Amino acid sequence: MKKMKSIIKIFLQKVLKSPYIILYDYYKRRTSINPKQVLLLSDSRQDLSGNFQFIYDELKKNDEIVIKTCLKKSLRTKKSFQEIKYLCQEIAKSKYIFVDDFYPIIYALKLRKDTELIQLWHAMGAFKSVGYSRGGIKTLTHRGYTGAIVSSEKIRKDYAEAFNMDVEKVKALGIPRTDIFFDKEYEKRVKEKLYEKYPVLRKKKVILFAPTFRGKGQNVAYYDFNWLDFSKLKRSLGKQYICIIKLHPFIKNRPNYDFANDDFYLDLSDEREINDLLFVTDTLITDYSSVIFEYSFFEKPVIFFVPDLDDYRQSRDFYYSFDKYTYGSVAKNQEDLVKYIKDESIDKKKLKTFKDYFCSACDGHSTERVVNYYIKIK
Repeated sequence: MKKMKSIIKIFLQKVLKSPYIILYDYYKRRTSINPKQVLLLSDSRQDLSGNFQFIYDELKKNDEIVIKTCLKKSLRTKKSFQEIKYLCQEIAKSKYIFVDDFYPIIYALKLRKDTELIQLWHAMGAFKSVGYSRGGIKTLTHRGYTGAIVSSEKIRKDYAEAFNMDVEKVKALGIPRTDIFFDKEYEKRVKEKLYEKYPVLRKKKVILFAPTFRGKGQNVAYYDFNWLDFSKLKRSLGKQYICIIKLHPFIKNRPNYDFANDDFYLDLSDEREINDLLFVTDTLITDYSSVIFEYSFFEKPVIFFVPDLDDYRQSRDFYYSFDKYTYGSVAKNQEDLVKYIKDESIDKKKLKTFKDYFCSACDGHSTERVVNYYIKIK
């Protein structure tokens, strides 16, 4: 029965993607592959950012490489017919294709045998389960990768499971966007830039509230803001703090609170990348977000605000016991959250164990290593 459901699901996915399949096959027959062309594809970012920005900058050092991009803000952003034609043509011509997230179009295509499809996955570490790790019937999702990168040798098996691929194709080359955490000059520049743009950050203890989304995916993502009383949080902490709000890009609903006219809060949710904000953060509040891996490089307090932990375990679950991730305090209500913010504690021994397990391949040279491993230009 499960096998039949899988066959039906795959058939329907191919029907929905038939315009792409037809156009791709057309260009595949009429164009040859360019052994020096690299294509960056994303349906969750509209500009070069994250791993893509670092890969792009590294590729630009080689004048022989042809770089193409097809970027969209979200899966709900419609593509014109001209955009679809361009996309299919560039997929047919490219030797190397990089994706950084779920990209449903590519899975329906029967790519040329010489095409390399590499998953750079936007999140590091192995926290909440993704892809095939979530169970369910087999579909076209996350199929066809010839390579994928991870942040540690010890989690290669987890990504192999998630993407239904041979573990030998998953390489612990590090995560390109983490290179900035080892760059003191970059740290100095980004701090100066943020302090100039938001002078209040210089004078306060900076809390960064960065929760991930709930729901099955990009199109139905949300966060339950009933868990927090923002007015009470402000009164509880006082004037020595400021709180940056950075919601996951998928979260479409917003709290019924006027952040713009409250000097305790600074809503930077429209900023695509979170990593720069980590340089000015004193305490991170998150939940099941992979930002805990990036923030571990700073060795500062983290609070896991998880009122729905039991429900989340049931609906999504994690690759490892939740306790393996919590090198900071765990709060299930606002009273505990305030207490832990003021406490500012961190388990240094557990943090070291955490970093050794999940982040050992990140050393400031990940971008160079990824490009040199995958791109073979003679």
